[in-house]
Amino acid sequence: MSCRAETRGCAVTQASGWVPEGVDITVPHAARIYDYALGGVHNFPVDRDFVERAQQAVTGARQLARANRAFLGRAVRWLADAGITQFLDIGSGIPTAGNVHEVAQAVNPLARVIYVDFDPVAVRQSRSLLAGNPLAGVIEANLRRPAEILAHPEVTGLIDFGEPVAVLTVAVLHFIPDSAGLGEIIATLGAALSPGSYLVLSHVGPDPTPEGKAEQDRLIKMYEQTPTPVTVRTAEQVTALIEPTFELVGPGLVAATDWYPDPAAPADRPEPTVLVAVAQKR
Repeated sequence: MSCRAETRGCAVTQASGWVPEGVDITVPHAARIYDYALGGVHNFPVDRDFVERAQQAVTGARQLARANRAFLGRAVRWLADAGITQFLDIGSGIPTAGNVHEVAQAVNPLARVIYVDFDPVAVRQSRSLLAGNPLAGVIEANLRRPAEILAHPEVTGLIDFGEPVAVLTVAVLHFIPDSAGLGEIIATLGAALSPGSYLVLSHVGPDPTPEGKAEQDRLIKMYEQTPTPVTVRTAEQVTALIEPTFELVGPGLVAATDWYPDPAAPADRPEPTVLVAVAQKR
């Protein structure tokens, strides 16, 4: 039987053996966009075209992804050094250099990590990467349904919620609109955690300059053509979402490049539109 290459089924079948059945590779996806921006290879022409167009529309668009990724590594290392041994990474994306389990287990080989993503490509690649690592796993689930994540047998089989856990929500919260009840989602996650647990987050904030805001508006308009539009929130709005359950720890909610910057790393320009924080359960 033959079929036209531009149809959804044929595109999936002909693309590569690592693409799960049913994945539409004709529409850019946030996980694959992020992967390409970080130099990964698990993406498609439509994702690469999105990033290249974004780079033309927004000065330093790739820096947004790099700032998020660098913060994630520093936060995980900081938490592991503080004695946290359990990590639940929600919206983990497609595996690339400096994965959470690599960073955490470099500090403590017994650290346990569960990755969560709703993109089948990200989940399949994570499973391949984690084969043979009994202290790390991955599930396909959606942050919009946090109770399903918390009750998933692979999560409860590896994570003990009676002990402190670090929940990582890096570069994902801004994909949840106000109508989906982001505050309730965060509260549900927090209610399952024991005292001493942490929430790690990054979120797109408003650009403080007129020129930057114009560029940001163009990028947001581009994301409206994907399955995951972006909601920009101010620092005050992000703080209000987390403070009922969590308390910010130093240096608070800051630009990504200002959160305990690595003195050995190359100096990046400040990225004020990537707001990041680590907060502890009250």
